[in-house]
Amino acid sequence: MNQTLGSVLPHAAAKYGDKTALVFRERSFGFRELDAMTSRFASGLARLGIAAGDRVTLYAGNSWEWVVAYYGIAKLGAVVNPISAMLTPPEVVFVTGNCGARAIVAAADKGAALRSIRTQMPVEQVVLFGDAAPEGMQRFADVLASGDARFVPAEVAPDALCTIGYTSGTTGHPKGAMLCHRNILTSAALTATMHVRTAADTVVSALPCSHVYGNMVMQAAFVYGMTFVLIAKFDEKEVLQAIQTHRATLFEGVPTMFMLLLAHPELSRYDVSSLTRCTVGGQTMPVAKTREFESRFGCPLLELWGMTEVGGAAVTHAWYAVNRHGSIGVALPGTGCRIAAVDDASCTLAPGEVGELMVRGPLVMQGYWGNEQATRETIEKDGWMHTGDLARSDEDGYLYVVDRKKDMIITGGYNVYPAELERVIAAHPAVAMVAVGPRPDALKGEIAKAYVVPKPGASATSDEIVAFCRESLAAYKVPRDVMFVPDLPKTSTGKVMRRELKTLDR
Repeated sequence: MNQTLGSVLPHAAAKYGDKTALVFRERSFGFRELDAMTSRFASGLARLGIAAGDRVTLYAGNSWEWVVAYYGIAKLGAVVNPISAMLTPPEVVFVTGNCGARAIVAAADKGAALRSIRTQMPVEQVVLFGDAAPEGMQRFADVLASGDARFVPAEVAPDALCTIGYTSGTTGHPKGAMLCHRNILTSAALTATMHVRTAADTVVSALPCSHVYGNMVMQAAFVYGMTFVLIAKFDEKEVLQAIQTHRATLFEGVPTMFMLLLAHPELSRYDVSSLTRCTVGGQTMPVAKTREFESRFGCPLLELWGMTEVGGAAVTHAWYAVNRHGSIGVALPGTGCRIAAVDDASCTLAPGEVGELMVRGPLVMQGYWGNEQATRETIEKDGWMHTGDLARSDEDGYLYVVDRKKDMIITGGYNVYPAELERVIAAHPAVAMVAVGPRPDALKGEIAKAYVVPKPGASATSDEIVAFCRESLAAYKVPRDVMFVPDLPKTSTGKVMRRELKTLDR
C-alpha cells in the first residue's frame, strides 16, 4: 500500500507504465506521463520558494491541470488545501488566511478576483491555469516548464498532515479538517477492496475533485491502475457519452446526478451495458430511484457514506455482498461505527433505535486547524467522532441514515425527517427530484414543505402528492405544502442545499 500521496503516481507509473491513467475532454495521459508532469510541477513550485509543510490552496474546477497541481503539491510534501471553485472572494480570503496559505493555484477565470483580494491574503505566489496571468502572478505552464521530471518526492511520514479540507460552513465560518496521508489512502484502499476496484476498471466521474467524494474516486483510480475519465461539470449527455465511449465499468455520483440521468429523455439511446456497478453518496438515495436505476442501467447501485472529516468513505456496501436498498452499508474493515444516544455519546443504542452515527479508527481526522474547541466538541476523549448524522442499525450491522441532526423538522412536537419524506415522494411516477424543508407555522412552529421537480412531460398536482404521501406516512409527517419548481439549489457536488430551499418561495 502507498504510504503517502506523493508516492501514488511514482508507484503507479512503475507498475502500469503507459496505460491510460487520466482522460479529460480530448486529452489523455498515461501513468508515466502524469508522474513526470507532477514531478515537474513540484520542482517548479520549489523554485518559487514553496517547501514541505507549506499550505497551498487549490482553487479550480475539474481539469487535468487540477490533477497535476494536486499531486505536484503532494510530492513537494506541502499541504494541499482544495477548495470549491464556487467559493466567493471573501470566502477565499477567509480560508487562505485561516490556514496560512503561502501559495494559491487557481483556474484562469479566477485571476481578476484574486487580483482584487491579493493584499487581503497571506499568499506569496499565485499560479493560474490558462494562457495568460496578470502581472505578479505565474502561469501554470511556465511553472511546469521550469521544473525537473527527475524531482524526488519529499520523504514525509504517513501520519504527517497532507490536506486541510474545509467544511461547507452552514453555520458561521467553515472549519478546516486536518487529514494525514494515512487517513486518505486508507479510505481509498478499503473502499476499493469493498468494491473490487482493479486495473481492469474505467471510472467516469463528474464529482468535483476538490470534494472528499470526488477525491476518493480519484485516489482509488490512480492507486489501483484504473482509467479515470474526468468530466469538468456534470451534464447528462456528456456523462452518458463518456460511459459509452470509454466502456466505463463504474460511474460515481450524488443522488441528483442519478435522478437527472434517469429523467433524461434520450437515455435509451446510449449504451451503458459496460457498467458493472455504480456508487452513490453525499445524501441518502430514495429506494424507489435506486430500484429504477438498477432496472434501467442493469447494474447494482452501491450506496456509501463519508465526510470531509474521514477523508473519504467510512461506510459502504461490498459489491459481492447483499445490497440492502435504503442502507449506506457496513463500516469499512478496521473502522468503528456505532449509534449513540443524541444526548449521551457514551450510550450505544440497540438495533433499530435512532441516534447519532459516530466513527472511530484510522480514518478520523487529526482535528480542526486552529480550532481546538471545535475539535474537542467533535472528537470525544476516547476517539469517537460525532458525525452529525442521525442513523440506525439493523441486527446484521447495516447502517441507515435517517437525516442530518440540523435538518430535522419539529412540527407540533413531533420529529419529522426530510429524508424520509423525500424517499416517499421520489417514488411518485411524476417526480424527478424532490427536497423537503421547513416552513414557519404559527400553530405548529414549523411544517414540512416539499419542493418537487417534475419529470419531463409529466405532471401532478399538490393534492396528488399529498395523497400519495398519506399512503405511506403518518399524518404528522405528511407535507402541508407542495411547490413545483424547475430545479433545486445545489452545492458544487450536486448535493441539494436544504437550507437554501426557502429562496424558491414565492
